[in-house]
Amino acid sequence: MTAKPTGHYMVKPDGLYLQFDRLFKAPIEDVWFSLTNPTAMQAWIGTYTGRPETGGVRFRMTFEEGGEWENVSILECDPPHRFLADSGPAPGGIRVFCHLLEAGGMTTLTFAQRLHDPADAKTMGPGWDYYLDRLVAARAGRELPEWEQYYPVLSEHYEELHVPAAARS
Repeated sequence: MTAKPTGHYMVKPDGLYLQFDRLFKAPIEDVWFSLTNPTAMQAWIGTYTGRPETGGVRFRMTFEEGGEWENVSILECDPPHRFLADSGPAPGGIRVFCHLLEAGGMTTLTFAQRLHDPADAKTMGPGWDYYLDRLVAARAGRELPEWEQYYPVLSEHYEELHVPAAARS
């Protein structure tokens, strides 16, 4: 598999996001399960402990060197369609959102991370391409991609992405 950059910028009312889309030939509930079940998540990104319905969990990326447990605030959760979450201390924390839409037997996942600085796309872009491609591979029972196929290989693409004028003001 050859890694390809798939992220693009999206301006939302709360800032600039780096957004990614993936398409699955699966029901929305199955894709939601892969994104939110702590055991299913272990196959591609990490896991969490706690009860999401309380508004917070502890999450750890198991494929990151020295991955530490982090507190995550669940700001919005509408199964199986969307969630919005923050991790890390404000103002430098991470905000991610996930939207799922099913049509014609296919489910589209739109995933994004808010950027504090467009320069962050240079590392965030390859990282999310890597993890989302791991999700696709894990769900399909295929071999998982290797990090070296993504970083620093895709960094130049993300460094050169055009920042929308609305995000520069």
